[in-house]
Amino acid sequence: MVVTPQPEATECGAEIIAAGGNAVDAAIAAAFVQGVVDPLMCGIAGFGSMAVWQAADGAHEYVDFHAPAPAAARPDMWEDLIEGEARDGYGFVLRGRVNDIGYRSICVPASLRAYATAHERHGRMPWAELLSHAIGWARGGWVVRPHVHGWWSIPSEMGRTANSERIAHTPASRALYCREDGTPKQVGDPVRNPDLGAVLETIARDGADAFYTGDIAAAIAADMRANDGLITAEDLASYRARIARPIETEYRGHRVTTNRPPGGGLMLAEMLNILERFDLSAMGHNSAEYLRTVAEAMKWATIDKDRHIGDPDFVEVPVERLLSKAHAAALAERIRSGEKAEVPRFSPAGPSRDTTQICVVDRDGSCVSMTHSLGMPSGVVTEGLGFMYNGCMGVFDPRPGRAGSIAPGKARFSSICPTIIFRDGAPRLVIGAPGATQIAMGVLQAVLNVIDFGASMSDAVAWPRFSATSDMIDVTNRIPHGVTRALEHEGYEIVRSPTSYGIAWVHGILLTDDGPQGGADPATDGMAMSC
Repeated sequence: MVVTPQPEATECGAEIIAAGGNAVDAAIAAAFVQGVVDPLMCGIAGFGSMAVWQAADGAHEYVDFHAPAPAAARPDMWEDLIEGEARDGYGFVLRGRVNDIGYRSICVPASLRAYATAHERHGRMPWAELLSHAIGWARGGWVVRPHVHGWWSIPSEMGRTANSERIAHTPASRALYCREDGTPKQVGDPVRNPDLGAVLETIARDGADAFYTGDIAAAIAADMRANDGLITAEDLASYRARIARPIETEYRGHRVTTNRPPGGGLMLAEMLNILERFDLSAMGHNSAEYLRTVAEAMKWATIDKDRHIGDPDFVEVPVERLLSKAHAAALAERIRSGEKAEVPRFSPAGPSRDTTQICVVDRDGSCVSMTHSLGMPSGVVTEGLGFMYNGCMGVFDPRPGRAGSIAPGKARFSSICPTIIFRDGAPRLVIGAPGATQIAMGVLQAVLNVIDFGASMSDAVAWPRFSATSDMIDVTNRIPHGVTRALEHEGYEIVRSPTSYGIAWVHGILLTDDGPQGGADPATDGMAMSC
């Protein structure tokens, strides 16, 4: 089974498996397609994390590819430009928006190198075949789907640049994704990207080195020099993806495996450890007491994230303490006593979602969960190359001396947490989500829906969600008003979204005795496909 937010990517992954590929082959091929048909969500110049579990021998690893800051970055380079911090904790607002859009917002592209690394370690099919679907969509064209159009049209949120401005930022991006009047293309409008098709053909023929040290790298470096970008040829040539063991915890008899910092897996594990101390099913799903309890767990995990979690090559992350059951028990007692956690913010200013997800289980039973992204897209497309660069500099803390501060070669924290959950030694749930700071919160609720409330996979990703990454509780519009009134009576400030779905876009596969169940978040255009 293959599940993604884009029908084109899901179908590609299923066809790769039908042709003899394994879960890693399918995930890589689907990722290339996603970079074509959801170009502000992800692409070869992005970042992410891939969980791989091999059924043959139980080997389990993460290919982590968090985009590092360029060598030219400095901790204090933007310290005097701070205007505020987004309420959800996803980035800082600076004068001139230098961290949010344009050439200086770009970190070292990581995704393509990671795809190649995963293929070298685990792939079965020839590399070139994994790019064939994406090349076809780039050259032949695709049509704008409702979810894509909705994302492109989102206005400015909490001081961040509007996506309609991002897609029009450079002449090359404007030509690809805007109508003649400069507005985003509408649902059903065609998008053809022959430049990206040519780049992918080069990568199919010459491998990822063409991007990192070859002619494509030279074109990237020249464009960066011409536009005061931070990326250099040396940054590209030196980048390597990391191979890491998962972190693990136990939740109600399940073994939960997820990614290490600077990814968001530690937040997910900490929240599960806290919530294991409560009888959630007895509270009732999405009751006022359930929302209060889960929201407080979210807030405590956010506080710990802001204080402690960063790139472990630069920050001493207390993984064992944050992962410990004793730490969780202490926080659970504070929640049980009625204490309200306070999440510090430089200045309080809705949620951001600019990432995508792939879940795959192949015929051998091997599993992949990959979350990959552009962060807040930079808006930059180099003339003649056709892909957009990440905007990962925007989430670094411009204040020196903090876990998330800027440093050359340092990766910023990301909430992405592609996760595989086991029961009795076998995988039961393969799950992940896009959604910026809301990713761990969305994944958490879908996991609780399955384990504590017995939901099917489709129900688990569709039931109404909420989030607390500040002192406020954000809720989607299907959370009953009676529930939120009860919380307001307890002193909580509620921010109600006009949308029925949201708080990340969760996708997953639930493995049952009757076969796999796929769930694609109904807020997206995605689908699940058996193969």
